[in-house]
Amino acid sequence: MSPRRPQRLTPLLLLLAASPSALASDGHSTLSVVWVCICSALVLFMQPGFACLEAGLARAKNSINVIMKNLTDVAVGSIVFWAAGYGLMFGTNATGWLGMDTFLPDFTDPTKTADLLYQTMFAATAATIVSGAVAERIRFIPYVLGAVAITALVYPIFGSWVWGGDGDQLGWLRDLGFHDAAGGTVVHSIGGWCALGAVLVLGPRLGRFSRKGERREIPGHNLPLFALGGFILWFGWFGFNGGAAKADFSDLGLILLNTNLGAAAGIVGSLLAMMAVRTPILMTNTVNGALGGLVAITAGCNVMEPPLALLTGLIGGALVIFAGRFLEQARIDDVVGAISVHGVGGAWGTLAVAFFYQGDMFNIDRILIQTIGIVAAFVWAVPLAFLTFKVIDTVAGLRASSQHEQRGLDYAEHYEIGYSDFMAVQTHAGKGA
Repeated sequence: MSPRRPQRLTPLLLLLAASPSALASDGHSTLSVVWVCICSALVLFMQPGFACLEAGLARAKNSINVIMKNLTDVAVGSIVFWAAGYGLMFGTNATGWLGMDTFLPDFTDPTKTADLLYQTMFAATAATIVSGAVAERIRFIPYVLGAVAITALVYPIFGSWVWGGDGDQLGWLRDLGFHDAAGGTVVHSIGGWCALGAVLVLGPRLGRFSRKGERREIPGHNLPLFALGGFILWFGWFGFNGGAAKADFSDLGLILLNTNLGAAAGIVGSLLAMMAVRTPILMTNTVNGALGGLVAITAGCNVMEPPLALLTGLIGGALVIFAGRFLEQARIDDVVGAISVHGVGGAWGTLAVAFFYQGDMFNIDRILIQTIGIVAAFVWAVPLAFLTFKVIDTVAGLRASSQHEQRGLDYAEHYEIGYSDFMAVQTHAGKGA
């Protein structure tokens, strides 16, 4: 009988089996670095979630265009955030308004390198939120220019106010005590408010509203794909929020539990809201309710007890329905509901931190500080995004021509067809599906 072969442990198992003292090296925790890198990959995996969700709610003739925007804003966002955005956000912040160094970073410290990767994924997420709102009528290159502006300037400068600085030189909102654990305002509200500014410049899709303001539904072409995107985003959110855990992981379980409860409660909240306003129980609204709950719990995922995290997600899911109806009445055409999910959901979740802060609920000072941050995000992002897309519109032309919008941006912008088996004749005849 042959001797038993010795058991071989993978490097990760060896890492997990190591003692805490063995994990400490040059002032950083190797396990913490590994976890942040895993979270970064999960946040990147949210991008195909956004792609599925947005493509599913768009018409077939625009599916390739939506995916191209998701691909490209991650690419250009990663580059410009590394080159300029990270320095503006996390460089030396003597004024409290923006960083002034650490551009084109080339770190040797693995903790800083992992943080750079994680923050890059956040920046790309903020830009991607805009993509779904402006789908089906924005030209590709002008959209990419807008994504560059968001990831290089709009997002990182606001981020420097909340997360930037060190020691006695902190971003002004951070110095006040503003709390945003994983980007409920920094990422989601900023993305949602940038989407609002862009949509105000673009206007609604052809046929979306009548001249009298009557709403006309434009259904997405693949709702199962949309639902799959929602599930992928739910999964990726464990990395999105999980990266905010302390270095010793003492609050990781709470963060992940609250994240899941927020999503689940968001679904229930959206169902209750749809029943309250006597509308059909739509799957699309239900998935957006889950996302609204996830966004709502993002800011306070590490400071709320689970029952209050559930309540936060429940209200977030309901607000998606009510905010969506308000935007439609205002003739604001947001294809995927990004403004109500991310803008409104992020604002509510940030305020909920002050209401439900563990051990210090309904603190008046904290309510005031959180409100200041919410208002600052809106006042910063909406006008700046509006101005940015207005300039792009003036210089390069933002909106596709009526002919191209009717034919579909897949063929007009990219000379490809997402579903060639049945779309080719219609597309070339100018009657995109």
